[in-house]
Amino acid sequence: MHATSDWLSTWKRFRPDAPAIYDAGTGRRWTYAQLADDARAWAATLQQRGVGPGDRVAVLAHNRGETFALLFAVAELGAVLFPMNWRLSRAELAWQLEDCAPSLLVTDASSAHVALDCPTLSMEDGPTAAAGDLVDPPGSSLGDTWMLMYTSGSTGRPKGAMITHRQVHWNALNTTLACDLTTDSSTLTFAPMFHTGGMNCLSTPLLHRGGRVVIVPKLDAAETLALIAAEGITHLMGVPTIYQMLADDPGFTGTDLSCVRDALCGGAALPLPLLQRYLDRGIPLRQGFGLTEVGPNCFSTPPHEVQRKLGTVGLPIHHIEAKIVRPDGSTCDPDEPGELLLRGPAVCGGYWGNPEATARAIVGGWFHTGDILSADAEGYFTVRGRLKEMYISGGENVYPAEVEAAIAALDGVALVAVVGVPDARWGEVGHAFVQPSPGAVLDGAALKAALEGRLARFKRPKKLTVLDALPRIGSGKIDKKTLKTIALET
Repeated sequence: MHATSDWLSTWKRFRPDAPAIYDAGTGRRWTYAQLADDARAWAATLQQRGVGPGDRVAVLAHNRGETFALLFAVAELGAVLFPMNWRLSRAELAWQLEDCAPSLLVTDASSAHVALDCPTLSMEDGPTAAAGDLVDPPGSSLGDTWMLMYTSGSTGRPKGAMITHRQVHWNALNTTLACDLTTDSSTLTFAPMFHTGGMNCLSTPLLHRGGRVVIVPKLDAAETLALIAAEGITHLMGVPTIYQMLADDPGFTGTDLSCVRDALCGGAALPLPLLQRYLDRGIPLRQGFGLTEVGPNCFSTPPHEVQRKLGTVGLPIHHIEAKIVRPDGSTCDPDEPGELLLRGPAVCGGYWGNPEATARAIVGGWFHTGDILSADAEGYFTVRGRLKEMYISGGENVYPAEVEAAIAALDGVALVAVVGVPDARWGEVGHAFVQPSPGAVLDGAALKAALEGRLARFKRPKKLTVLDALPRIGSGKIDKKTLKTIALET
């Protein structure tokens, strides 16, 4: 029985010599035929180690081509791949291992020293069995969990989202349609593959489409720009902090980036001045939106509307239903903020071992995102913030994303984050944290003064702190949990 997600064998028959993966960290390249054979060899190796249907296989490694071989290997066995966040502490990693109880842990050389209580296999040794040693693989069905991805944990304990084969398939199809992917398309995967951005925004859709995935173990701005040009990368995906790092590198203006046909940004609001820097270079950077549990690609802006609809995340893409509701469940009016609900085949299977959280999140087929958005009269959606991040100041709802956008438009501001903190008079007020652009010298009082006339008084932050660098979590998003702690201590 073949796996439902046995895309590699199909491409091995149709385009055996077509390039599939280039691992820039190790220098290794795979054709689709080679990747298909490697995946079956890994499947045979895992099978010989006792891995079967439903078992979890954890991977603790920097971005590596072998991780994709393991992804398709577990599909053959009906098992589940669990890419682990190598940036976590040993205690955090141990908690996740205890939570999902994998049968096996595969590590690369950089992670082999982390002593964890789990049978371990070295990625560096490669598969110890041959593709032909695989015996009657049970395969997978669309409803089976294919990946286990823990949420970033920026608030509370992380939850393991069960990413099904159905979700990955439909996200691949949606992305192909929204981004016009072809067999000639390619992406540079610099986002960590333990997050859905690195694994599923463009990487798995391109492997589904028969395109090419170039992997780097970590982001180096100068090397990344050079690799985009050298490899002719057509599609990029990253969070705003990554695009900021690339834009601030001296090589940004001189590198030939004409090969880039599409550049997606997610994970946080994209500052309009940063977006304009890319548009000025002819790079069609556009804000998108999605989440680990749905998609992750859910919205897209038509390329010809990017300039007219700056600041929005665009329209729902194919096979995604979206609506914005009030707390009572009624549908919001145009431009009225409310919680975003999503429905469709790209919704995850729930949370691992947590039926209560699953029942709260998925109601009547609708996934309650906890994100606050609004939609204009034309149906274009704009992110306003997180439901849990919203704070009430003097009886007025304040959405941090709106405040952050106003501050980001000020000269010399590279990154900004706003959190709500208790206040004796107003109930809650905003505390803004700003990271300067390279070479800029910022004054908090001057920035606050510059917001007069841009924001209503109740929206303007009571405090504004300038930091050399804003803290970030593993996905590259700004770590608002840490900033909240700093705000409460000051």
